[in-house]
Amino acid sequence: MPLFEIEKTKLQPVTQKNFVKEKDLQTLVEKNLETVFNCRFVASEFPTGVQHGGRIDTLALSEENNPVIIEYKKVESSELITQSLFYLAWIFNHRGDYEIAVQRSLGSDVEIDWSGVRVICIAPNYRKYDVHAVEVMGANIELWTYRLFRDELIYFEEIGKTQITGFTTGDSEGKDPKMVAAGKKAAITQATQTFTFKEHIEGKPKKIVDLAYTIQEYILGIDSAIEENPRKLYVGYRTSQNIVCMEIQNQKICLFIKLDPKTHKGPPGISRDVSGIGHYGTGDLEVTVISEEDLEATKPFIEKAYEIIGG
Repeated sequence: MPLFEIEKTKLQPVTQKNFVKEKDLQTLVEKNLETVFNCRFVASEFPTGVQHGGRIDTLALSEENNPVIIEYKKVESSELITQSLFYLAWIFNHRGDYEIAVQRSLGSDVEIDWSGVRVICIAPNYRKYDVHAVEVMGANIELWTYRLFRDELIYFEEIGKTQITGFTTGDSEGKDPKMVAAGKKAAITQATQTFTFKEHIEGKPKKIVDLAYTIQEYILGIDSAIEENPRKLYVGYRTSQNIVCMEIQNQKICLFIKLDPKTHKGPPGISRDVSGIGHYGTGDLEVTVISEEDLEATKPFIEKAYEIIGG
């Protein structure tokens, strides 16, 4: 669907263009990692050594302290996905190299969470066969498209994401055996560390379980682009980055909303600023919810966070 500009009551298509050089796309994303993906920059053109003979376009650290690999192409190319699989396997075998890079860039006090490595591919388009190949290999890869328009407008959209719950051997005939092996290895590593929403509500009182389901239904209903991302200690809801995180306890549910508490103070009596307090979920505005009335009072703030981050 084209993008239109409203001129009085007329719609004028906004002309598309592309980057002159692939490096221009990479530089733009690296300078805006926090805005687009809420990641911290670690390294650019990171060498993988003589044996692997490659360079990872961008290394970063996610808001949840997970390693992030980003690869770019300014044209449609299957090479982007095979490269990403290769580097995904590499990083699991070279954790020490990544950890040293993080320490050099962000400091020695950063604790890296290896329970999930985030791999982001950015290209104008993908062949349907490539999208299917990622699913079959079981690799944890996010496929993002971009559209660059005149007047310096750019649009990012995630078109596919595979959540690892196991791996499929499938028919490997005609495929690069190294890439198949890389996908399997990454899937096996990730499969042991997959969490579910159900695990977070097990053993909780019925009132809390019902409330958790109500919150889940509401957040996912805001936009089909919002994804549920269960972690070990909380459940995150995200588009390109977390909008709100839910920590389900026995007597209450804590929501950590991605808002500045100094600007958005939250519902009176049940909110607090946790920007300087250690907590599990990402988001500096904590709201304690024990009833549907509390949820109703909280909804405008969740929606505001969604508006700020973008669908």
